[in-house]
Amino acid sequence: MEMLFRRDLVAWLAADPDLSIGLNSVGEEAPVNASPPHLAIAASASADWGAKGAPGREIRLALQLTAREDDAGAVAMLVNTIERRVATMPAAQNGYRVVVTQFLRSRAERRAGNVRAFLTEYRFLILAT
Repeated sequence: MEMLFRRDLVAWLAADPDLSIGLNSVGEEAPVNASPPHLAIAASASADWGAKGAPGREIRLALQLTAREDDAGAVAMLVNTIERRVATMPAAQNGYRVVVTQFLRSRAERRAGNVRAFLTEYRFLILAT
C-alpha cells in the first residue's frame, strides 16, 4: 500500500495548477537534473495498522521542497500551497482509503548557493478497500 500511496500523492501534487507553475519537478525522489524549485518525497516508512477486518498501514512520509530564492516569502507561499494540497487529497483512492492525514513537523534551512530546503513530515492512516 505504501508504494501505491506514494505514487498517488505525487500525482495529486503534480496535478495542482499552482504547483505546476511554481515547481520544475514533483517526484518520488529528488531529480538529478531539475533545477530548483522542486518537490520530492525525501523518505517514507510504514507500519501495520488497521481496524477489525480491514487491513491498513500507518505511513510516515517526508516531503522536501528545494528552492533557490532570495525571498523567503515566495518559498512560504509554495509551502502553504503544498500543505493545502496534501490536506485535500481525496480519501477514496484505488485500492485504499485515506482515513487520517496529520501534519507532524517541519524544518527549514538555508544552504550554500542561496538554496532553501523545507522538509515537512506527515502521518497518514490508510485502510485497504
